[in-house]
Amino acid sequence: MTSDDHSQTAPSHDRETPAGFGPALAHHAWRLSGRIVAGVGQLLLWILTGIGRLLSPIGARIAAKLTGRRTGDGHPRTATTTAPLPRWINAWSEFGRSWYFAPLTGLALTVAALAELAPRVASPLSVAGGFAVASTLPLVWRRENLRPVAAVALGAFAGSLLTGQTLLVTTAFAALYTLYALARQLSRQSAGALAVGGLVVIAVVYVATGTLGDIPWPAAVVAVLAAVGLGDARRVVETAGRTSAEADERTSETLTRLTAVQREQAVMRERARIARELHDVVAHSVSMIAVQAETAPYTMRNLSPEARDGYTEIAKTAREALVEMRRLLSVLRADAKSEPESAPQPRLDRLPELVEQHRGAGGRVDMQVLGDPRELSTTVELSAYRIVQEALTNARRHAPGAGVRVELAYLPDRLAVRVRDDGASAPTMVLNRDGAPSRTAVLDPSGAGTGQSGHTRLETASSGEPGGGHGLVGMRERATMLGGRFSAGPATEGGFVVEAELPLTREETPTRDPGSQAPGRL
Repeated sequence: MTSDDHSQTAPSHDRETPAGFGPALAHHAWRLSGRIVAGVGQLLLWILTGIGRLLSPIGARIAAKLTGRRTGDGHPRTATTTAPLPRWINAWSEFGRSWYFAPLTGLALTVAALAELAPRVASPLSVAGGFAVASTLPLVWRRENLRPVAAVALGAFAGSLLTGQTLLVTTAFAALYTLYALARQLSRQSAGALAVGGLVVIAVVYVATGTLGDIPWPAAVVAVLAAVGLGDARRVVETAGRTSAEADERTSETLTRLTAVQREQAVMRERARIARELHDVVAHSVSMIAVQAETAPYTMRNLSPEARDGYTEIAKTAREALVEMRRLLSVLRADAKSEPESAPQPRLDRLPELVEQHRGAGGRVDMQVLGDPRELSTTVELSAYRIVQEALTNARRHAPGAGVRVELAYLPDRLAVRVRDDGASAPTMVLNRDGAPSRTAVLDPSGAGTGQSGHTRLETASSGEPGGGHGLVGMRERATMLGGRFSAGPATEGGFVVEAELPLTREETPTRDPGSQAPGRL
């Protein structure tokens, strides 16, 4: 591409200089005059900007006095009702919403119209006085019956103009306000028809009478169109506001329902996960029952036929129970993601490994055992292990590097678990089992009393962590499954605390013979 072609195709903001001395001189003069005007305009802009900057502190102080807001410190404050402007606006808004607003303003217009008419007529009991009253007094009932009232008021005003009565400012204002009120309630097409009708009446008045001779016809046309246009614009704004409010309400309701559904799904997933874990425990116990019942006739001599039949029935029932449990587990796994087969369910003797894992991830943790440790049921130990695991995961996520203290208290009738970190946590609300905000009770490990805590962390433990689930949801479900109690929230001494009480079964209380085995252990 040549330079000539490029000059033809490339965009240019300046036109080419015309050929010849005269046209070139005129072109340069035109450009010079434009630059002079632009320079003067820029100078004026600089002056106005400087004046604005000088007056901005005064304007900010005046605005703060009138509205109660501080606009110059970068932190606007909410206007208070003690400031003059908000107080006046609030008083006027309250007056405008009252039932007596229309009667009082309508009567005020009527009185003003008669007062304006008094110097021009000998008696208010005249044709002009009748038109003045008919143009203003119906507005007393405009809220209840706007369209009939508007027909009377506008008809009376048009009649006064067509009959050559004296034009009053009060009646003209009442007519324009009536047009505004009608356009505010009518549709766009009806408002357009109203404007056309008003312009036709104005044209007839100018052609047939001299009532509006002192008012230029463009001013009258603009007044009618402005009244109708303002009413229609107000209707559009109010409709948009209602639509936006309704949309916001629907969105809020949808989000509330979605949150409740997600909460319920999280609870159901945790329950299914806990059930899958307990399946291994219960299946092992039932299979042991079946094996012992089947081998009893071969290991025990001198069994009666009735006893042999009883052991056979026990073994058969246990096998059938295992089959039903497998079917139940397949139902629980039907809508869940496939999970790899895991090792045997952990118990409290693996807590030291869990503590070492937390330390290996950069955390600081101390563990203390209170009371006489003893072997508990598999479900209780599994639940306690998972609660400690989730609490440590929460501590790593919300307070990385904070010191954590794990306490296990073996009480006569329950196992108390307490995990507290000394780091700060982000305040978020506690959700109860129905998905609604609630307050969480912080338990006393000694069982002497309870306290109150207002907030807790979100359930953020993920399945990527060992034993990860849904954090507080899973811990709460594990505790309530055993009939225990669970709480989580900011600790009084700082940091965040998770506490749970897991009741023990009757066979696990220390009232039994120490030398005997615990029968019926799962």
